[in-house]
Amino acid sequence: MLQHGLLPEFPNEVVAETNRIDGAAHRAGGDIRDLRHFLWCSVDNDDSRDLDQLSVAEERPGGQTRVLVAIADVDSLVKKGSAIDGYARANTTSVYTPAGIFPMLPEKLSTNLSSLNEGEERLAVVIDMMVTIDGKVRGGDVYRALVLNHAKLAYNSVAEWLENGTPPPAKVTAVDGLKELLLLQDRAAQALRRERQRRGALRLETIEARPVYENDKLVDMRPDQKNQARELIEDFMVAANGVNAAFLEKRNFPTLRRVLRTPKRWDRIVQLAAELGERLPLAPSAPALDAFLERRRHIDPERFPDLSLSVVKLLGSGEYALERAGEEIEGHFGLAVRDYTHSTAPNRRFPDLIAQRLLKAALAGAPVPYSDDELAALAGHCTLQEDNAEKVERHVRKSAAALLLVSRIGQRFDGIVTGASEKGTWVRVSGPSAEGKVVRGSEGLDVGDRVRVELVRTDVERGFIDFARVKERR
Repeated sequence: MLQHGLLPEFPNEVVAETNRIDGAAHRAGGDIRDLRHFLWCSVDNDDSRDLDQLSVAEERPGGQTRVLVAIADVDSLVKKGSAIDGYARANTTSVYTPAGIFPMLPEKLSTNLSSLNEGEERLAVVIDMMVTIDGKVRGGDVYRALVLNHAKLAYNSVAEWLENGTPPPAKVTAVDGLKELLLLQDRAAQALRRERQRRGALRLETIEARPVYENDKLVDMRPDQKNQARELIEDFMVAANGVNAAFLEKRNFPTLRRVLRTPKRWDRIVQLAAELGERLPLAPSAPALDAFLERRRHIDPERFPDLSLSVVKLLGSGEYALERAGEEIEGHFGLAVRDYTHSTAPNRRFPDLIAQRLLKAALAGAPVPYSDDELAALAGHCTLQEDNAEKVERHVRKSAAALLLVSRIGQRFDGIVTGASEKGTWVRVSGPSAEGKVVRGSEGLDVGDRVRVELVRTDVERGFIDFARVKERR
């Protein structure tokens, strides 16, 4: 982390400031609604403790669904210019590694006092939107409220119920009426997803390895699969972020937009499609790319995650960009949306805390809390630090994978090329899921190529996994 400009420990002044916070933010002043009676719930990873959002839904006439998303009011405890804010501003994100989590905010806040924990009353910023039967968002509003999480749920168990018809998780049945509300949320989320897909949102299926431990010992790195519960929350967050961006724009507030620009390596994506007997237009087109991806998902579902990974690498990384009042910038190519800002995870991402402060200022009729120059600088800094955090996470994942591969030198694997540049060529293998550098025989390889490799070296501390290309005899 230090090598990549990230601070792994909280300075003394942050610790001291945190120690002086003696409780969650109290209900105080302003137009704060009491929404504790709604059957709010959270759905997150099994091991998540920093809960940023809750959701609930109401059925309305004409097949419409009122969807409410509550975002933890972190700003009520972490004030702009405070020592805690300074640390968060420096790192800009929590860092999640197999070796441990390095939170953006002290855990006393992020997993407790500013987390939307089960059974705890919390202040929140609420996004209130109407989802039509055809998946369009109507009448989005934003306001502050007091909320209560009635059930902390996990992606995998909720997905097992939604996808396979197994009995609902015990926490769902323990709250009268929650089962029906979750099914309503799922229907609304699917409608939102279909509408985004109609506009060209990319249905990618990348696999990220998560560490598996037995008695505190790392035993595997297994793919973390997308499922219906994850998609439900993802669809609500995309919609909520769009409402927030539009809300600020209507009030002539600047915003930090999350953008994914038109891909520079579209020519290679076209070539990948051609190698599979498909045609894509020469000019970048999200709808055409999504249609191609869906055909491949049905034709070859087993290899679809590898194709998705290749496309993700070629699309490039998202970034933060300032959109000043009255101007328009490029939207998000992969999500097929223009109005999009990160605002739904303020416990673990600094851009979301910035967005929250902008929203609360707009609601209160207060001045914009950041100048345009400050926001432009923060956009660049947040993009840089996000990239640095990803490098750290990738490095430690590689170290974990290298540890698991130490005894398998000389073994051969089938892999897919995930990176190819002047800096080198990288390949991903499975069992365990690992990415390494092709140190011999990389000539002519490009992203998306399938290749047979032999493991020749590992270096756990440096996170190195080296492969040599194997040319099988025919």
